[in-house]
Amino acid sequence: MNWQLHAQQLATSIAAPTSRWREPLAATPRHVFVPRWWEWTGGQWALRDSQADESAWLRAVYADDTLVTRIGALHADAASPDDHPSGRPTSSSTLPSLVVRMLRHGLLYDGADVGLIGTGTGTSTALVARRFGSGRVTSMDVDPYLTEAATRRLGSIGLAPKVVTCDATGPLPGTFDRIVSLVALPNLASAVAALRPGGRLVTTLAHMNVIVTADKEPDGSARGQVEWDRAGFMVTRSGADYPPGGGRLSERLRERVGEEVTTGRYPVFNVSGAWDVQAMLELAVPGVVTDYEEDGDQRTSWLAHPDGSWARASAHRIQPPEVHQGGPQRLWARLERIRHWLNVEGALPIYGSRVHITPDGVVHFARGAWRASYGDPAPEAALHAPDMTG
Repeated sequence: MNWQLHAQQLATSIAAPTSRWREPLAATPRHVFVPRWWEWTGGQWALRDSQADESAWLRAVYADDTLVTRIGALHADAASPDDHPSGRPTSSSTLPSLVVRMLRHGLLYDGADVGLIGTGTGTSTALVARRFGSGRVTSMDVDPYLTEAATRRLGSIGLAPKVVTCDATGPLPGTFDRIVSLVALPNLASAVAALRPGGRLVTTLAHMNVIVTADKEPDGSARGQVEWDRAGFMVTRSGADYPPGGGRLSERLRERVGEEVTTGRYPVFNVSGAWDVQAMLELAVPGVVTDYEEDGDQRTSWLAHPDGSWARASAHRIQPPEVHQGGPQRLWARLERIRHWLNVEGALPIYGSRVHITPDGVVHFARGAWRASYGDPAPEAALHAPDMTG
C-alpha cells in the first residue's frame, strides 16, 4: 500500500513548504487510525470499511475531511454492515487542516508538555507526538475504548504518548505548558487549573463556534482573546453518549400555536449556519437549541430553551415570516435584536473580543462597550450591549 504518496499530497495541500507541520503530516499514516467510519448517505448513517474498497478508503482518509467514527454509543469498529445507528456523532477523526490550525493557535514549542483534550481516533495525538516527541504529549478522552484503541494504534507506528481515560469536565491528569482541546468545553475551570504559570489554552466553547486562546496569569486566571478564526467541535460528554433529547424541534413544534403570533422583521435563516449570530444568541440565552428546514421555497426555523420557551418562524424565501412564540422568553425577539445589531453595526463583537477566564471557569468577553459572560450563573445580568432594538 503506497499510503505515503497520499499523505504527502495531504501535507502539501495543508502546510506551506516552510511549515514545521508538513513533515509530521506526511509521516502520519491516518489510515491506521480510521479502518472503518460512518458516512451519512441516503438519509441514514452507513458503515464504510477499508476491506471493501482500499482505493476508496485511501481517498477518504487522506482527504482534508472529518470522518465520523462513532454514532451514539456504537463505534464503527464494532458495527456490522447492516447497522444504521441513529443519534449524534460522538467521535471522529477531525479534518487535518483544522487540527493544524488549533495547534498553531497553541504556539507549541520544543520542550513544552502538551495536553490534548479529545483523543478520538488518535490521529491528532500522533501528529503532535511525531513533532515534539511522545514523552511530551498527554492525550485525554472520556471513552475507554477510544483511549485503548488509540494507544494500540499509536504503538503500532512506534509512538507511545501518555493516553488517559478521564472526564475533561473534572480534574485533568497533570499540569501542562500547553493545552489544546479538540472538543468544545462547557466550562474552563479544569483546563485553566491544569495550566502551569504562563501556560496557554486553546479551545472552543460548547454551542459557540469560537476559538478562545488564553494565557495563565499569576493570580490563577487566564487572559487572551477570541481569535479571528472559528471552528466547530463536538461538545465534551461525561458518558458513553450525550443525554437523550426530546427529538428534533421540527417534529415537536411543527404545529404548535404560539401564545404570541407576530410578523417577523427579518427573513428566516439557518441560525446554526451563521456562527457569529449563533454565538451571540448562546450568550444571550444560554442553552438555546435550533433547527431549520427548507421545503422548496418555504423556510422554517425553530428555537427552544430548557425553560420551556420556544419559537417557530416560517416564510416563503425572503418574505417576512409568521412567528409563533411561547414560554417565559420570546426567543425570536431575542434573535431579531441580534440581527438588528448586525445590520446597524455591520458586524457582531464576539470575534476579536478580549477574554478573561476566572478560576471558576467563567469566560468574560469584552470589546468596546460590549460585555458578556459564558458560564455565569446569572447570564442576563452579565450581558450588556447598546440598545439596538429598533
